[in-house]
Amino acid sequence: MRTRRNRSVAQQCRCYEVENIFEYMVSVYINGNITPFRELYKELCTDAQKQFIEYVFEEVNPAYRLEIIRATI
Repeated sequence: MRTRRNRSVAQQCRCYEVENIFEYMVSVYINGNITPFRELYKELCTDAQKQFIEYVFEEVNPAYRLEIIRATI
């Protein structure tokens, strides 16, 4: 089955039953699940993707920041 794209942050939170999808995505990446992380990122709409990048720069440990940004492109 094909994955749905262009989901908002609220839709992603409901779908994965989490409070903050951005925190969840970062934890998925840190735990070594790179492929699922990429799929989660691709499911977000363009505005949500931009918000995630902002979140990474503001909230994520600098040690992981560059790796996560590289994984999104």
